Amino acid sequence: MTTTPALKTKLLSDRINRIEVSATMAVVAEAAKLREQGADLVDYGAGEPHFSTPQHIKDAAIAAINSNFTRYTAVGGITELREAIVKRHAADFGSNYNRDECIASTGGKLALFNAIQVLVDHGDEVILPIPYWVSFKDIIQYAGGVPVYVETEESNGFKLTPKMIEQAITPHTKALILNSPSNPSGAVVKPEDMRAIMRLCHERGIYVIADECYSYLDFSGAYISVGAYHETKEHAVIIGSLSKTYAMTGWRLGYALAPAPITKAMQKLQSQSTSNSTSVVQKAGVAALNGPQECVAEMRADYIRLRDRVLEGLAEIPGIRCVKPGGAFYVYPNVSTFFGRKGINSPADVARKLLHEAHVVTVPSEAFGTQEHIRISYATSRQELDKGLERMKKFFAAL
Repeated sequence: MTTTPALKTKLLSDRINRIEVSATMAVVAEAAKLREQGADLVDYGAGEPHFSTPQHIKDAAIAAINSNFTRYTAVGGITELREAIVKRHAADFGSNYNRDECIASTGGKLALFNAIQVLVDHGDEVILPIPYWVSFKDIIQYAGGVPVYVETEESNGFKLTPKMIEQAITPHTKALILNSPSNPSGAVVKPEDMRAIMRLCHERGIYVIADECYSYLDFSGAYISVGAYHETKEHAVIIGSLSKTYAMTGWRLGYALAPAPITKAMQKLQSQSTSNSTSVVQKAGVAALNGPQECVAEMRADYIRLRDRVLEGLAEIPGIRCVKPGGAFYVYPNVSTFFGRKGINSPADVARKLLHEAHVVTVPSEAFGTQEHIRISYATSRQELDKGLERMKKFFAAL
């Protein structure tokens, strides 16, 4: 009697093998291990506000709990929240969306993930400027898309121009990822360049997926969104988040604004994954969007002070050069001068040694597509910022 040998099947799918663990989350995990061992770390790693969520937002969540607003809601968010999103966006950016063109998600990252999954098919090309936020590349690849990288220049402040985009377009281009202000560089696309990029993509039938989660942290004081260009609305997908604007990172509330067929498709996908955002968080989001906005301006003013201080401190370290960012809350210093010293040959080596020897948490630039930088988040107290700068000064002086 013969037996049929058992078929060998691979454990994991191709799509999960196309992506990597988030580099910033990996840094957070490594730093957490050191903290457990008693290390006193200065954390310039994960990008999140150091402010507490404003009290009126917390009160709204507490009131929702006490009133038993704790059941499922519509997948795309309660009507009150979606109306608050489109109203706030219209008031601040001049857009003209309605609630059917809006979906609330469990964080801006999920909104981005859903948008790319419903727009990008296998083999579709997605233009991705370098440096890029760590998750852009992997989310594109998870969808089966092909990232097409566009190099920006450090000497020009990492600024993106319409010419760069035009040169990257091919017959297979489906979308462009536009992130302004940028994570990690803090670069801001000029308004005239943003309009030109939108027109270029619209004329070619290319979708612009605009990650605007730092749009309120443009240090020029301007509020700029692709949603302001009504003539190109058909090809604009705006990804927004309350995380950075209202210091609500852990609340996980984001949104997308896009043509209704796209938000409907995103809702279909979301209905089979997370369903609705947490009910009480949605009520907190309504309070954030409809409530007083002074907190936004106050936080932005503090970030500007912190940016200027970190640039001043980095300028005191021989060998480091750093572009002045126009927004967000990151600096992206070039540390390549130190390559070849004491076993350091890459940004990853710099970040690892800074963590273990100086107890300063940073993120190496390989995660963002460049090979000479580290990312520093200055969203921290002035005291912690100064302490970290002093440690860095001593560390680099010893190399």
